[in-house]
Amino acid sequence: MNKYQLLIDLINSFGVSGKEMYVRDLIKKEIKPYVDKIYIDKLGNLIAHKKGKQKTKVMIAAHMDEIGLIVKNIEPDGKVRIAAIGGIDSLTLLNEKVGIKTRKGIVKGIITNDNISCSILEENPSHKMDDMFIDTGLTKKQMLNLGVHIGSFIGFSPNAEIIANGKVITGKALDDRIGCYILIELIKKLKNSQTELFFVFTVQEEVGLYGAKTSSYEISPDWAIALDVTDCDDRSKQGSKELGKGPTLTIKDAEMISNPCIDEWLLDIAKKKKMNIQPDVSDGGTTDALNISISKGGVPTAVVGVPVRNLHTTSGMAHLDDINNAIKLLESLLKKPPQLCL
Repeated sequence: MNKYQLLIDLINSFGVSGKEMYVRDLIKKEIKPYVDKIYIDKLGNLIAHKKGKQKTKVMIAAHMDEIGLIVKNIEPDGKVRIAAIGGIDSLTLLNEKVGIKTRKGIVKGIITNDNISCSILEENPSHKMDDMFIDTGLTKKQMLNLGVHIGSFIGFSPNAEIIANGKVITGKALDDRIGCYILIELIKKLKNSQTELFFVFTVQEEVGLYGAKTSSYEISPDWAIALDVTDCDDRSKQGSKELGKGPTLTIKDAEMISNPCIDEWLLDIAKKKKMNIQPDVSDGGTTDALNISISKGGVPTAVVGVPVRNLHTTSGMAHLDDINNAIKLLESLLKKPPQLCL
């Protein structure tokens, strides 16, 4: 069996924001033997608890959901009009294979527009989502009979693959199935904990960080870490994050500043273990860490990530060494966490 089959299965799972249950079922089955308690809250977050000797509560979170689409309308000629769920650049959508989720299964289709469908070449073709539709090859009546309706969720087709001599994973939904994979591996490795550990697989991060908000309020951790991915910008002139050069540590993003004490812990561990770590300062985007950090009276929170090329597309690329080193870094921290400095 492929060493990374679990990661491949996670990436290939259907899990558009609001429909995370298929990913959640896979994760729950995988981690159940390794935790003291596991439950699903009212919003759909999967929460796993490992008891510790101390009363300090630590929350580690990764989001299960991925960007996707939703059926906006079904026209009389069978064109399925679409709207985005999460941040999608419409430029990346044309000719992508998708699956419309129904109670009866998956209805497959291809995103196209009138020009491409009819092989009409234009000098400046439109890349607006409003001009695109899904062609399923079926009539409207046939789709309705199969359970396709306005509001049906649409995911990108499974396509995970390991390339570059076994070093790089590619596919859809690397954001944030990579974080979910890291969290699962941590659960398996952390057999004895000094603190109370809460591993949270959150929902609806891509549309508003909602799962992190409700779960952190319920758990009320003493401190927390969010696991996510970040833009790998090593192809740009001003890039600071490289593929294969280590996990990232977000110091600042568009919405929050990470807790400096936790950042220093992680930097010190990386230095002692002679492990490369890439500080990340960004003017765009944010993560579950934002809502965790402002929960109740405030929660000191940091963000550990993995750089990904082609983020929020079906052709994301991440280095397996970065993923493995993120696991090692966090395992070292969580085995015997230091006392929090304020």
